[in-house]
Amino acid sequence: MSFCADIKKELSASPLPHACCRRAFAYGLLQCAHAFSLEEISIVTEHRAVAAAYAAVLTALFEDVSFYEQTIPRKNGMYYTVHVADEDDRRSILDAFGHSGEEFSLRLNRANIDCNACAVAYMRGAFLACGAVTDPESDYHLEYSLPLYKLSIDLLTLIEEAEVPIKHIVRKGCHVLYLKVGEQIADYLALIGAQKAALAFHETLIFKEIRNSVNRRTNCESANMGKTAAAAAEQLRAVQHIADNGGLAQLPPELEELARLRLEHPEYSLRELAESFDPPLSRSGINHRLRRIAEFAATV
Repeated sequence: MSFCADIKKELSASPLPHACCRRAFAYGLLQCAHAFSLEEISIVTEHRAVAAAYAAVLTALFEDVSFYEQTIPRKNGMYYTVHVADEDDRRSILDAFGHSGEEFSLRLNRANIDCNACAVAYMRGAFLACGAVTDPESDYHLEYSLPLYKLSIDLLTLIEEAEVPIKHIVRKGCHVLYLKVGEQIADYLALIGAQKAALAFHETLIFKEIRNSVNRRTNCESANMGKTAAAAAEQLRAVQHIADNGGLAQLPPELEELARLRLEHPEYSLRELAESFDPPLSRSGINHRLRRIAEFAATV
């Protein structure tokens, strides 16, 4: 099961304690699904749990409404659909939420949002209907995708009122509300009731940050090791050149000692070279002597 499927299953199963919130949740799920009009009220989803939640909402709120469910095979799985069959039933559903079915443009009816908790419940229902989130192991992205501009703006406003910095774009004719920051996505999942998913998301964020930090440190250390190796190779070439052209004895005693030490221990760092002297030298002192050796090598 995918990360998104797990979240939708969790949201479908999470109880809402207040009747007004359950109604707001139903409103979000119905209004933001495949169709919500006098001609058609339906959902088409790849998530069995979402279709079951949709059917449960219809049963709980509209005892006399008839609907039928279908499972449609597709290449990589199934589509689950729920359709309200009768026009009078569709009219009853629309009327219950303050819609005539004849509106020129479908809008969010604020009369169905009684409190802040109802707003969150609506956002949860809407997410089940038209939301998606990627696995944080691969990317950070949560979105709602709606074909209706004004409804998308109404949902955007509702989410912004919860102090969530969601953004809006148009993609392939659909209005997409999205978050791209990992911490914001985790917090939003917790807000709409996906507590387990939010915890898992946070754990992944922490793990990836630790992994990235280790990688950065390793890369930095590798780069430093590369610089050290390159510098040591250059120093060895200078010492060998002196040895091949008159010998190391022509160097002043303090430089000859360092030159022989570098030949004997080509893997040593500056710190290790410095600590090999008695008394130990400073790294800057070793650097100064190595520069003098290089300058001497250039003259022989």
